[in-house]
Formats: sequence, C-alpha cells, structure tokens
Amino acid sequence: MTDEPHVLFEKRGAVGLITLNRPKALNALTHGMCLQMSTQLHAWAGQDDVKCVVVRGAGDRAFCAGGDIRSLYESGINKSPYALNFYRDEYVLDAAIKHYPKPYVALINGIVMGGGVGVSVHGSHRIASETTTFAMPETGIGLFPDVGGSYFLPRMQGAIGLYLALTGARLRTVDTLYSGVATHFVPAKDWDALIADLAAGKAIDRVIERKGEDLPAGFLAEHRAQIDNIFTRDSVEEILAALDADHTDWSRDTAKTIRAKSPTSTKVTFRQLREGAKLGFDDCMKMEYRMVHRIVAGHDFYEGVRATIIDKAGTPKWNPSDLSAVSDADVDAYFAPVGEKELKL
Repeated sequence: MTDEPHVLFEKRGAVGLITLNRPKALNALTHGMCLQMSTQLHAWAGQDDVKCVVVRGAGDRAFCAGGDIRSLYESGINKSPYALNFYRDEYVLDAAIKHYPKPYVALINGIVMGGGVGVSVHGSHRIASETTTFAMPETGIGLFPDVGGSYFLPRMQGAIGLYLALTGARLRTVDTLYSGVATHFVPAKDWDALIADLAAGKAIDRVIERKGEDLPAGFLAEHRAQIDNIFTRDSVEEILAALDADHTDWSRDTAKTIRAKSPTSTKVTFRQLREGAKLGFDDCMKMEYRMVHRIVAGHDFYEGVRATIIDKAGTPKWNPSDLSAVSDADVDAYFAPVGEKELKL
C-alpha cells in the first residue's frame, strides 16, 4: 500500500483544484510539492477551459503551516543541498502565483504560516474562514519572514507589517481581513458550494460577494495607533525603547516577545522590510534568496529549530545573544550577492 500523494490536482469543471494533502503534518510544504505545484500551474495557465485555480488544505486544522522545517534542519546539519534547493523552488512557485494570469483562490482555513503564506497571500483572492490563524513567526527560529514577506508586509497599512514581522503575532480571521492577508470572508460551510459555483463557470467576484458577510473590529484596529507610533522608529533598539516607555500591558508583552527572538534575525528582518518597501516583487524574492544562503550557513536557524521543534525546550541560545552585538556589517552580509547562485525568475 503506497502513501497518498502530498498534493492532489483535479480539474473540476472550470476549476483547477489543488489540495495540499499532508493533514497530519498540517499540510507543510516539501520540495516535491513545490515542484509539482509549479508544473501544474504552468499547465493550467495554458488551458482555456480552466478559468481559475483554487488551492485548499486537507483536514480542518490547517491550510498550510509552512515548510517542512525538520527536513530543512536535517539538510543543513548534514550539509546536503536540499534546503537551498527547497527555498529556490519555493520562491519560484511564490513568484508564479504572484504573476498568475488567472484568478488564484486560496481557501485559508485554520493555520496559515510561513510557506503556507507564500502559496496563498500572493494569489488574487484569499478567503478566510472562522478558524483562520495567520502568523509569520520566523524570527523565533532564527529565520526571517520570507516567501515574499519582503514585499507584502511593508505594503500593509501603517506599520502593521513590521509589527507582525518582529513579533510573529498571530492574527485571527477579522485581523487577516483588516491587514489584507485575506481579501474576503466566507464561512467554511459554504466552501464546497463556492467551489461548485466556480466549477460551473460563475465569475469569482460575484460568487464571493454573494457569500461574504461582515465581521466586527479586532485587535489590530484597537492597537493600530500604538503600532503605527512605535513601529515607525528607525531601528529595533528605538522600537524597544518606545515600547518600554509606553507602560501598557500590550507594550510590555510586545517588548518581551521581540527580545526573546534571535537578535540577528530581528535586525535582519528590520532591514529586510525597509529594503523590500522599495523593491518590486521579483527583486524581493531575489533578495530573500540571498538572505537564506546566509541563514543556511549560520547558527541561529539550527539553534532555533532545535529548541522549538526538535527538543522543544523553548530556550534557544542565540549567537550573538544580544542586539548590541549584531553590527551593521553583520546585517549587510545577509544582503550581499551570491554570484552564480542568484535566484533566477
């Protein structure tokens, strides 16, 4: 008996339907899944009878919780090429979704983090359900918010993107809509009918408009003024100083959260979003591929994954352990060209 494929493809009327099919692993992406999705998207782009693509996650716990971090960790420890090959082809897939010539509809039920953000947020339509939970928690494992985070995070309203990048804060449904992570809300019970309508050739915007409904204000709207005031400062250190001076429960908790992250990743992420705000999408992806070369060759990613995922000790020993020990030159190195290894889109 063979295992089920990790990703399923089906033509259902006018819909090209993709199902991420690793529910026990929260539909985490593997290298093979990225390659298969890119190939299938290219094929459907050239088929006139496919009017739109819909992507969903198997099970009810997650759309996609990210990349297969354990495999990436083991690749780096064993000095195999898997990690860089994965990131390269994951970023190529993200770019294909961003530039896709047909509507690309992501049904983001449950957890959507890391690599799951890359295969959803760049699509034309991102539909949240009642259980949607979004986060980009990469600085907590010594990484940075990649998969196009350089592009979409700094383009959120105000300073929301930097706040999410530095804290890894989790957003529920209403805040995914407020931030622009999701474009629409449709109750999960209506998703099968939504797919059926699209399969019948009905226009996506009319289908979603009929099924959408309003939600109340949430956390981001409540804290928007504080976020915009504090996270527009000129350095991580200035942000932390402003949080310390704010003297609210939210600011104390936020400062504590940032200080627990990798100091290197935190400073690299701050620079990443400042640079990404000035770049087009493809250049953001090329920049991120340069950055990930340094991550794979460094220390904190392996330490972060060991502590939070492998050993689950929750106490990573970052190197360096303090923001003051991360120099501008250290940060610069993450953005330097990588010669013939540059990402080609």
